[in-house]
Amino acid sequence: MKEHLSSFKTTLFGYYPVSEASFALLEEIIQFRELKRDEVLLQEGEVARNVHFLCKGAMIAFFSDETGSTYNKNIFLENQFAGSTVSALLGVPSQFTLQAIEDSTIITINYKKYKALIYAHEDLKNFYIAYLERNWIIDKEQREISIVMENATTRYLKLLKAHPSIDQRIPLQHIASHLGITPTQLSRIRKELKEK
Repeated sequence: MKEHLSSFKTTLFGYYPVSEASFALLEEIIQFRELKRDEVLLQEGEVARNVHFLCKGAMIAFFSDETGSTYNKNIFLENQFAGSTVSALLGVPSQFTLQAIEDSTIITINYKKYKALIYAHEDLKNFYIAYLERNWIIDKEQREISIVMENATTRYLKLLKAHPSIDQRIPLQHIASHLGITPTQLSRIRKELKEK
């Protein structure tokens, strides 16, 4: 668990250098948890009480339409935060399901305790702002533009560049859904890239 705690700290400090004292307070409210492949961490319709940090493994966030078709909202890999921030923030039911797609080790943080620490400590508040700006403004905007302006091959290549082994770890239907294309389209793209 020391190695996972170290990764958590490194990721946190990558956003903002919080003090050792503030990190120690965070340590007091975290819990380690093991998830089996296909285990659901948060069910669509359930109110999120926690945020999570993925130490090892992979997770997907997906939502379903009235016909039962599912659409991936996001894929989470090591050293990423996962959860329904909107649900935890507003106390409303989550609009998506969060599920492990590999055996995973996560750090779970109670959202209310986490927010209390953020309000009480300037450095944790600065971390929170930096995290939200990067993930919910910068990355979100880039992804929205990418879906409209770039073709599926470019989006797939960018995903591979960011996560080189993702196509060996994550079932292709999840990658296709994440890219906003069908599994057949993704198979065609992969075949064309191999032939080049």
